[in-house]
Amino acid sequence: MSFDKILEILGFTVGLLYLWWEYHADWKLWYASMVMPAISMWIYFSKGIYADFAINIYYLVIAIYGYIVWTRGHRKVAKSDSSDISRSSDISDSSDKAATLPITNIPGKMLFACVIVFLALWAGLYLILNYLTDSTVPIPDAFTTALSIVGMWMLARKYLQQWIVWILVDAVCACLYWYKGIPLYGILYALYTIIAFFGYRKWHRLMHIQ
Repeated sequence: MSFDKILEILGFTVGLLYLWWEYHADWKLWYASMVMPAISMWIYFSKGIYADFAINIYYLVIAIYGYIVWTRGHRKVAKSDSSDISRSSDISDSSDKAATLPITNIPGKMLFACVIVFLALWAGLYLILNYLTDSTVPIPDAFTTALSIVGMWMLARKYLQQWIVWILVDAVCACLYWYKGIPLYGILYALYTIIAFFGYRKWHRLMHIQ
């Protein structure tokens, strides 16, 4: 078995753990987020998916930020809300740490800013990939990378709408990775797409329980 295939299997396994923890709003998902970039960078570079390779540097940084935000919390929660969270079995299954940052809807102005940032990143990354690299998939590679940058930040802030972002990203990635000859990652992201629908419903329910 080749080294690349071993890494692909390992990345697939860690990705499943990440998916499970994210679905349950469990802060341990950030552990997987710190391991996966190291694995994925090697795979993506060897397959010529350069934007996804570069984005994993950002993933590592945002994973550290997300861990800090989720476990310490930057948005204050009223005492009454905090007590409701601690009594909820759905929230407590993630851990007491996860309750320090509540799930919320993204503010309208922040959503607008995210859209602008995404479009600017998509355009910029496309130009770089198309004119400065030998990428054969500059449009979808730039799309998933730009949207993932926004999505990871939304996840770090624990906004419900991050699931909508991942539905789009995961669906495109599943097709892209299959096309580029990374079948296990293609299957993994197809699973991500399906679970993202259920994840949105799960987080929506947890948000109202809070």
